[in-house]
Amino acid sequence: MTTGGFTTCLWFDGRAEEAARYYVSVFKDSAVGRVVRYNDSGPGPAGSVLTVEFTANGQKFVALNGGPQFTFTEAISFQILCSDQAEIDHYWTKLTENGGEGGPCGWVKDRFGVSWQVVYARLIDMIADPDPEKAARATKAMMGMGKLDSAALEQAYAGE
Repeated sequence: MTTGGFTTCLWFDGRAEEAARYYVSVFKDSAVGRVVRYNDSGPGPAGSVLTVEFTANGQKFVALNGGPQFTFTEAISFQILCSDQAEIDHYWTKLTENGGEGGPCGWVKDRFGVSWQVVYARLIDMIADPDPEKAARATKAMMGMGKLDSAALEQAYAGE
């Protein structure tokens, strides 16, 4: 293991390996890495999964079977910057399937309770536009959406 970099650790209650394999199936440039198992010293049953290292969309993660003490909240989320509607549709569909749920403004909670923001990448520039009218139109359009609609955002931004 190299030092000095960042790896995001996600805490699961017995579903770390399932989650890692799921995320690898959703994102490109992804792979499952080392699986570490509990030994006779516990605290989990010897041979059961302790951690799973994986890469999703080029980002390093480790999934930890830590138990039921902690759960995910919307206070932390991952942004997925999408170049077009096809990408938005792909991630929205994959992350809401099998128990996931869509929320407002492009937010999604997957079946494990992890929050994601499925974002049209241009939206960030639209909302930050120095023209306050353009920025307001884009923001207002976004606020009325669940899954983001890139064409509708572009139209609102342009004043159409």
